[in-house]
Amino acid sequence: MKEGLFLCYPRCSTCQRAQRWLQEHGVEARTRDIKEGKPTADELRAWHERSALPLKRFFNTSGLKYKELHLKDKLPAMSEDEQYDLLASDGMLVKRPLFVGEEFVLVGFREKEWQERLG
Repeated sequence: MKEGLFLCYPRCSTCQRAQRWLQEHGVEARTRDIKEGKPTADELRAWHERSALPLKRFFNTSGLKYKELHLKDKLPAMSEDEQYDLLASDGMLVKRPLFVGEEFVLVGFREKEWQERLG
C-alpha cells in the first residue's frame, strides 16, 4: 500500500477532489493544511529534488498572492535559495495539493499521474 504526506488547503476544491481520490483508492496519507503548516525551505528543497520537476511548478501561479507579488516577472531573476525562502514564507504560494511519497512527489492533482504513482 502506498502512503505519504498530503498537503492541501481544505477550502480548495481541487484539494478536496484529490483527498476523495486518495480515500477511494485506499491510499494512506497524513494530511497537513498548507496554510497552517506551511512547508519549510528545507522540506521544499528536498521535495523539489525528489520530484524532478522545475522549481516553478511548485508555485501556485494562479493564486492571488503570486499575482500580488508580480512573481511572474520576479522569479526568473531569483536564485533557487530565494525561491525556496519565498515559498516557505506563505503556504498559499505553494501549488497544491502536494503528495509526498518516499521516493516521489506529486504537485497539483492530475488524476492520470496520481493513478500511475499511487493506483
